[in-house]
Amino acid sequence: MPTGKVKWFDADKGFGFVSNPGYDDVHVGRSALPEGVTELVPGQRVEYDVATGLRGKAPEALRVTVLDQGPRRAAHKYTPEKLHGLVQDTVSLLENRVQPVLESGRRPGRKEGHQVAEILRTIARELDS
Repeated sequence: MPTGKVKWFDADKGFGFVSNPGYDDVHVGRSALPEGVTELVPGQRVEYDVATGLRGKAPEALRVTVLDQGPRRAAHKYTPEKLHGLVQDTVSLLENRVQPVLESGRRPGRKEGHQVAEILRTIARELDS
């Protein structure tokens, strides 16, 4: 049985693909999943049997066995209320400290620019996870 990692899986459409280094990507339909499993997570390792696809189509996975739960998403560090306050403070910081410097044709100092960038990265991670 080949082993691969889930490349992507769309639970709404009911299919996805598994990549296996050295071989073609394999189509995985919802019907091949074990009982009780409704979706797969990108990066999750699975074992499967392979059937050749129809003319010009990718090989198809049969009898999928899930080997792990896949990578876990990071938990949110901030509550929505705290994140709201952080976003408001960041907007004020950008309007009052960064925008005037940019309007004068300069860039913020290295230290201040780094601090603002770190705040923006933190907000982006919270919104993305």
